[in-house]
Amino acid sequence: MKTRSFTVIVYKEEDMYIAECPEVGTVDQGETIEKAVAGLKEATRFYLEEFPLPEAISRLAH
Repeated sequence: MKTRSFTVIVYKEEDMYIAECPEVGTVDQGETIEKAVAGLKEATRFYLEEFPLPEAISRLAH
């Protein structure tokens, strides 16, 4: 399995943390930063299984 690195932006809205991956467009939330990031990783992995990034974008993300 190929390992890729992506940006994660985390911010708080009211009582939840929101985690976003701008390169892919996935978003998740959690009661803690750790839960939000873990959910984002899973959501991003599932998304990329269905909709792989073109190779050129993949290389830029490193």
